[in-house]
Order: sequence, then C-alpha cells, then structure tokens
Amino acid sequence: MIHSDDNRDEIGENHIATSAQTPLRDDAFDLSDDDKIALIKKDVESILKTLGMDLTDDSIKGTPNRVAKMFVKEIFGGLNPSKKPSSSTFDNKYKYGEMLVEKNITVYSTCEHHLLPIVGRAHVAYISNGTVVGLSKMNRIVDYFAKRPQVQERLTIQIVQELKKVLNTEDVACVIDAKHLCVNSRGIRDIESSTVTSEFGGKFKEESVRREFLDYIKLDTQF
Repeated sequence: MIHSDDNRDEIGENHIATSAQTPLRDDAFDLSDDDKIALIKKDVESILKTLGMDLTDDSIKGTPNRVAKMFVKEIFGGLNPSKKPSSSTFDNKYKYGEMLVEKNITVYSTCEHHLLPIVGRAHVAYISNGTVVGLSKMNRIVDYFAKRPQVQERLTIQIVQELKKVLNTEDVACVIDAKHLCVNSRGIRDIESSTVTSEFGGKFKEESVRREFLDYIKLDTQF
C-alpha cells in the first residue's frame, strides 16, 4: 500500500497533474503583493541559512529580496487574475474563414513539482467564428498561464480554454514542445528529451484539420 506522503512523491516524480485548474486557496489574494514579498523574503533567508550560506556577503545579501520579488512580480505573476491580459476581439470584417496559426511562441514556465524551469515553444491556432483577436494577445495569454507553478498538460488545456472563451468558438488548438529541467538537470538527467502536449477543440478534432495545423507548425523538437 502506498502511504499518502509516498503517493505525493510519486505524483511529483512522474509529473502528473491533479486538476485542469491551478490549485489555489480561497484566500490566495488576501495579502498584497508587498506583503507576500516580505514573507517570502524571510522564507528564502531561512532556506539559505539552513543551507549554510553567509547572508552578510555582498554577493548574496540581496538574494532573498530579489527572489521574493521575482516570485511575486515575475515568474508566478500569472497566479493573480488582476494581471490577466485583456483580450479585445474584433469583427472578422474581411471574412477570413481559414485557420490562423501563431507558432513558436516562447514558453517560460515553472514545474510545480520541483520549482524548476520549463522552457519551450507553444503553437496556437483557431478558426474564426465571426471574431478575431490580435496576434500579440495570443502570446500574452500563453505567457499569463505559463507564469505560475505548472504542469505542461494543464498549461496546454488552460490556453485552449481561455481562447475558446475569448473567441466564442470551440475551434481552437494548442501544441507545446518543452524541456523540463526537473528531467534534464536532476533525476534521470536526460538532457535531450522534450515533452510534447496537445489539446484540440472543435474542428481540430477532425483528422484533416488537425493534420493541416501540424503541417503548418512542422514541429521540430530540436530547439
């Protein structure tokens, strides 16, 4: 029988997601960003002291504050719904009815199991249902959901779900190809492997449409 602690370790080592939604507590935003930074700073100081680091050294004395600000303002900024990008849509007045593909969107995320980087590319496509969205908004949506502790499957799903809402269509697809430093730099230490995930909605579930999308992106895992 697997005990609960062992089960949690097994989930983390196998990079398994437990939900398509980011696991957040109800009180996640009761504290201000400044309050969170102050608390995280103390926690980082404690970690570094426990590791035996000399926090009086000029090189490292500012690290706790830098890490705290980075967590709250940068790499985990996508946790805060107030930072969600506005996604204004426009009438498809030129009646473009074919597939629109935005490929090679840079992904910088963080594995929620070991808090190590996930680095790769996202390829996103949709077929207009009467509205279109600015190209840069697709990049911003990817970046917003990437800037939180993540698993790649969840990130892929969240991008597609958000674009479905924004565009009012089921015809959305996303493929992500990324390297996980928790695999590449620790554990198995396989520096060559990358992980590919996909989510296809609406017409993209049809073989011919899906194949057209995959032909457009010509997925090359050597990045």
